[in-house]
Amino acid sequence: MNFARFEPWSIVDLLHRDFDRLAANRLRAANGSTSVADWVPAVDIVEEHDRFVLRADLPGVDPAGIEVSTDDGVLSLAGERPAPEQVTEHGPEHGERTGVRHVERASGRFFRRFSLPDTADASAVKANSKNGILEIVIPKLPEVQARRITVEAA
Repeated sequence: MNFARFEPWSIVDLLHRDFDRLAANRLRAANGSTSVADWVPAVDIVEEHDRFVLRADLPGVDPAGIEVSTDDGVLSLAGERPAPEQVTEHGPEHGERTGVRHVERASGRFFRRFSLPDTADASAVKANSKNGILEIVIPKLPEVQARRITVEAA
């Protein structure tokens, strides 16, 4: 005999999140303002000995549409994930109904900015995308060694 686990509070949390998103969208529309981003991708940043590695979860985002740029010590990521298509079924047995019943994955524009440390080499940043994960490698500048200055007697 298998038991199904029912967690009513997770459903309430989902409804609360959806309500907050709808209320925020209506408030922005009423004020005539537009948002910079519709969603924020999750990002991990790892510091290694000779580089920083930033990994962003971007499933469903076309790598050709991802913009990565650096400007004045700031790394920026931008792009867009399309909304799921709503399939409409026609026919006497179906009537007319849409095929999308529940959507949790965020869609629309995203935008993230990160301040680069002074040790980062912004001119040598490289990015690649594989299996929905964007990986950005930011090499570190070579360490500047302290130099001892001798004082000469006059």
